[in-house]
Amino acid sequence: MSGNQIRPIARSVTARLQKSQALISVKRLMNISKKPSRELHKSSATPEGEKSRSFIRWLLSSAFLSFPQAAGPIAFSLLALSITGDSRGGAAMILAMTIAQVIGVIPFTRLGNRFNSVTYFQLLTLTRSVALLCIVLASWYKLPFTVLVILASLAGLVNGAAQGYLRVILNHVVNANRLPRGLGMAATLNEMVFVLAPVAASGLGSISPVFSLLVITALGILPAILIPRLNIRSSPSVVKTQQRALTRPVALVLICSTAAEATVAAVEIGAVALALSFRYEPFYAIFFTVPLCLASVMGGVWVSIRNRMSAPGTVLLHLCLMMLGALMVTVNFSVITTIVGVMCIGSVIAPLGTHFSLVLDEMSPPHLKAEVFALLRTSNAMGVIFASALLTVTSLSLSLLMITIFIGIVASGMAVTVLGKKSVIETDCE
Repeated sequence: MSGNQIRPIARSVTARLQKSQALISVKRLMNISKKPSRELHKSSATPEGEKSRSFIRWLLSSAFLSFPQAAGPIAFSLLALSITGDSRGGAAMILAMTIAQVIGVIPFTRLGNRFNSVTYFQLLTLTRSVALLCIVLASWYKLPFTVLVILASLAGLVNGAAQGYLRVILNHVVNANRLPRGLGMAATLNEMVFVLAPVAASGLGSISPVFSLLVITALGILPAILIPRLNIRSSPSVVKTQQRALTRPVALVLICSTAAEATVAAVEIGAVALALSFRYEPFYAIFFTVPLCLASVMGGVWVSIRNRMSAPGTVLLHLCLMMLGALMVTVNFSVITTIVGVMCIGSVIAPLGTHFSLVLDEMSPPHLKAEVFALLRTSNAMGVIFASALLTVTSLSLSLLMITIFIGIVASGMAVTVLGKKSVIETDCE
């Protein structure tokens, strides 16, 4: 090939290289100047001290948001006893609130997509507080008890959505690598709330059931005040896909969460029956509820210290430990073995709850996260309903046996799904 023929080819290659370098430079410039999406964690651009303060405020908001639900069974039972002479009316109010939460979770969560997440969370919290205040006024003016049940259902309509948006806000308060620690600390604090709130409701209820509910209502407003002020909206740059919130993998996690919560609820609700089965007075139900709460708190502390997402094998081990604990309680061989079984169940509540939350966070696109987190909270409520229904129609041992079988089935399916997803990721990386 002659020199005259080589020169045009060389010039062409040089021109293409220059053009490629220019395109690369433009892309790099665009990446540097491109503003980060609002869906990313806001905490990466905030000072460390401000992040810590925001997280503490979020933790307190999480605790006080759970306070009315934790104190509700005692407060409503005392209120029903003072009005109708029968404490079972309190169970009717809790049931109405829980069913309303299941019904309202998706509509109220989707309604907030167009608003600032923090502002909408405050609106949901205030809506619940207004409904609780109406219960206080209805009790004061001695309206029919049916009105109180209806008002309780109105208060429950927004519970699931509020919990979903609270979890979304956490994504903007802490860095992604600190989410496990944040969720572990929240789980620990919530367990303490569920231990202390009934005691507070009982003490205040001895003064006046209406006054007790008024204090609970006032504390329920605090999340709207304490929540960090952030501008969290869906960015126009985020592509909203046609993906549904309730996909098959998400449904599997929710079912597993329901089974785990049903096991915990069966122990909590059946604690008196456990005490009676050993010929103890009903007061000694604390032999089972207190170890459950203490083990759960220790599990939350362990998650906070560990601060990382559990491996699939670890999750499977946690589920097996919960099944073992349920079997030990079901067999009911002795007080010691039953307490050990209860502690096995309690020790994995926080690790499993944290794992479910983190997995659903990864599975869901930004514009569906609030809905998915709300569904997770509602699945827990479904577990309570399921356990309550079983204990109503069957014995404690049979209920725990059925729940244990339920856990075994869904845990196997979840393990297969998680391990399969991990193998796909490893194959893609290779």
